[in-house]
Amino acid sequence: MGELDGRIALVTGIGAGMGTGIAQAYAEAGATVVGVDIDEAAGRSVMDAIGAPSSFLRGDVSKVAECEGMVDTVVARHGRLDVVVNNAGVTKSLGFFDVTEPDWDRIYSVNAKGLFFVMQAAAKAMRDAGTGGRIVNIASIAGKGYRGTSNVAYAGTKGSVIAMTRIAASQLARFGINVNSICPGVTRTALFDQVIDELVDRLGGTRAEAEARAVRSIPLRRANEPSDIAALAVFLASEGARNVTGQSWNVDGGLQWD
Repeated sequence: MGELDGRIALVTGIGAGMGTGIAQAYAEAGATVVGVDIDEAAGRSVMDAIGAPSSFLRGDVSKVAECEGMVDTVVARHGRLDVVVNNAGVTKSLGFFDVTEPDWDRIYSVNAKGLFFVMQAAAKAMRDAGTGGRIVNIASIAGKGYRGTSNVAYAGTKGSVIAMTRIAASQLARFGINVNSICPGVTRTALFDQVIDELVDRLGGTRAEAEARAVRSIPLRRANEPSDIAALAVFLASEGARNVTGQSWNVDGGLQWD
């Protein structure tokens, strides 16, 4: 028996990296996963590989109507929604003086606004069903002040995710809805590759040198794989975490202690 047998889960941003790892781990643990991504080709490829009864749904979390629509679609397909993982996110490598208004708006529209409105729509569905549920928000140690963050706007969005997780946990507890966040550190994903490439373009040196700098500061001397994040996401959706809520869990090899 899997830890998530019979659960209906919505996971956003499943086209690559942590989202792919979480969708795969949830399905392996017994959940039926509806995976959402703005990139239809990438997202459909991931979910086709996972196979039925899991399925793909194209969606753009920066649009509130689509946040609400994806939750409605899951409930229409499966009759309920038990677990949501808010994983969709964007960033780029920018110095403090390089952040523009379009950068700010794009990063906040996905990482903060989109996450909130998926969480709100999901919580409404869980409340109305009367069966409770689990919400797992993917934040970052950047939201706790990690100096190696890709940019200040990204760090701000992830700080807001941590704060929203705590407030949501307190306000949704009476409906039996647990809300937690995961704060990854350096994680080997396509987004990590993008940031490394941007750092090389901006600061010079080789890609290998940039990667070595990123890993050298980690006490355990190991960057995350997506499976490291997925393992905690499975736990937070399982019965073992039934009395865990409002927490922000670091998965970072020891980079941050709070």
